[in-house]
Amino acid sequence: MQLQRIIRLVLSLFVLLALLVDASGFFEYSFLRKLENWTYDARLNFTRPDTIDDSVVIVDIDETSLAKVGRFPWKRDKLATLVNNLMDHYEVQTLGFDIVFAEKDDSSGLEAFMDLAQNELKNNPQFIQTLNRIRPTLQYDELFARSMINKNIVLGYYFKSTLQEGEEEKIGALPNPITRMDDEWSKRLPINKAMGYGANLPILQQAAPSAGYFDNPFVDGDGVFRRVPLIQSFDNYLYTSLSLATARAAANNPNLELVVETDGKKTGQDYYALEAINLGQYHVPVDHNGAVYVPYRGLAGSFPYISAYKVLDRSAKKAELKDKIVLVGTSAPGLLDLRSTPVQNVYPGVEVHANIIAGILNQSIKHKPAWTRGYEFVMLILVAIAVTAVLTWLSPTLASLSSLGIMFLVIAGTLLAWNNHLILPLASPLLLIGVLFLLHMTYGFFIESRGKRQLAHMFGQYVPPELVDEMSHSSAEFSLEGESREMTVLFSDVRGFTSISEGLDPKQLTQLMNALLTPMTRVIHKNRGTIDKYMGDAIMSFWGAPLQDPEHAHNALYAAFDMMAELKIMQQEFKSKGWPEVNIGIGINTGMMNVGNMGSEFRVAYTVLGDAVNLGSRLEGLTKAYGVNIIVSESTKTAVTEFVFKELDLVRVKGKQEPVAIFEPIGHKNDIDKEIRSELTRYKQALRAFRRQDWDKAEMEFFNLSRSYPDCFLYQEYLNRIANYRKNPPGEHWDGVYTHTSK
Repeated sequence: MQLQRIIRLVLSLFVLLALLVDASGFFEYSFLRKLENWTYDARLNFTRPDTIDDSVVIVDIDETSLAKVGRFPWKRDKLATLVNNLMDHYEVQTLGFDIVFAEKDDSSGLEAFMDLAQNELKNNPQFIQTLNRIRPTLQYDELFARSMINKNIVLGYYFKSTLQEGEEEKIGALPNPITRMDDEWSKRLPINKAMGYGANLPILQQAAPSAGYFDNPFVDGDGVFRRVPLIQSFDNYLYTSLSLATARAAANNPNLELVVETDGKKTGQDYYALEAINLGQYHVPVDHNGAVYVPYRGLAGSFPYISAYKVLDRSAKKAELKDKIVLVGTSAPGLLDLRSTPVQNVYPGVEVHANIIAGILNQSIKHKPAWTRGYEFVMLILVAIAVTAVLTWLSPTLASLSSLGIMFLVIAGTLLAWNNHLILPLASPLLLIGVLFLLHMTYGFFIESRGKRQLAHMFGQYVPPELVDEMSHSSAEFSLEGESREMTVLFSDVRGFTSISEGLDPKQLTQLMNALLTPMTRVIHKNRGTIDKYMGDAIMSFWGAPLQDPEHAHNALYAAFDMMAELKIMQQEFKSKGWPEVNIGIGINTGMMNVGNMGSEFRVAYTVLGDAVNLGSRLEGLTKAYGVNIIVSESTKTAVTEFVFKELDLVRVKGKQEPVAIFEPIGHKNDIDKEIRSELTRYKQALRAFRRQDWDKAEMEFFNLSRSYPDCFLYQEYLNRIANYRKNPPGEHWDGVYTHTSK
């Protein structure tokens, strides 16, 4: 036992070390990252508020707007009108564009007019005068730029993390950076370093107070937007994302401070980690890459959407936009700004920014700090110790419950941290618990299989292997000692075996018996029965021992029906071999029996004894007398309520004084058709008349039944009894019992 525990500890240690390698960062398992993402998504969806936050409003360039205004990109004079309406008419607090304006808008035709003024129409003073008057209205970029001057507006642009061969590195003009990183920061902080950018026209960027990038270099391997960087660097200068820049503008442009934690007071060389970005009174926790986990509120539509055309024609309600933070973006599929997120596979990219802005301002962004790697390392060690202890020292049941308890504590602790805006690793400790549980249980299974082999040696000669497997899980409950319990016994016997055996030589007789008994035994085993013994051509079996079986009567009756079905198949095979036709009778009784190893000091057998067993044998003997294949006692009938039974008689069998009601099982209630139900009703009426000694009515009923069903031996038997009772009346106090004098 001690050696087994040492082996278990060694196996647990190997599993722990494999996961500690991942936790330490020396090597990462991709499947574990996928599991961690899955647990993150589950926590997010389980706890998301699913409410609408109207502090941020999305002015949506949707399909309806495209249909009413025209295809995108729209002319800059339209955009100037959009800005003027939002800032002046609707009085929005902050306006951000999830769009980049990197190309000039020459759609007004001004260049063509200027060319005419310098060439063909240069001597036409009226044309020159008119052109000079309307030229300001045709300079769409200038119009758009003027609409943004001295207004709280944030433009959008994008960085390129990689450059294709021949691709232009710099397009447009970047906004002013927030700071320049020194060489130490640049080397030690793992902030994304962009290789190029696509930004707005200089005239537009100079007019707008601010701008922020909207690209995301940290999309997970499955293409899902979980993290978005708030800062990126280009040429060692730091720039803010559209979300951070818009939130900063909405907070009246407070100072922006990077919180970098260092370990080593003198040099600061040992540990460098970006922990947060302070935006005035707002503390924004970030991970080591300067990214935040998007605090999704729910499915798309967690923020109010207003079609852009309603702003252009001023049909939107002013109260919906006044003093709001507004993002201009698109949900139209053709404009390719749809993202895959943990809450929804198709999600507007502009709403990702809205979630981050709202999360910054209401301080709901969750944090996964750099120290969680150390936490994971320690947590794995503690979980391994706890799980290994319970799996090594406790019983399988208690070990399973304890493992579930540890798993529950880990999940509960992680959810508690989540509700306090802290993201802790969950996949690795859960995986450790699961792997250790499977490992220990598998090891225990193989070690304890020796006990199973001992149990199989003890009971294998009586019961099917399937029951031995069940018994092996709690072998202490089983023994060969005698005990009394309610069980069901089944006897089956071949009819006319003597005449059959006389017509076959010994070899053929052996083959026939093997061909008969093997399938019958297989049927009994399939229905959870225990073979007691073979008695020549007869089989004795029982249900309810050694394994407790609350359905012992059901299983015995189903076995009897399966035996008759198997017999029909065998009759065809026997006929093809030229063997005589074989038929069987089956008797079933349920009651209290003594079961256990019984015999002498020379030979013992696991068997059942008692009056209930003897009655089962008598019932099998009566099948021929009533012309049926299966007879069951009243106790068996009472236990199997879903079957329809036909009462055959009230008899007094040899060796018993008390009368016994015997029944033929007809079939399951759902399988009985109208004709059979009608026959049973007619038979019950005839039987009642017979027991009242109303011989005339009984004779008429049984005669009609005999004509309708000439193959039914029972009806002719009752006609014979009626004829006998007419000659020899049973007397006034007759109880309807028929006494059988033979077995």
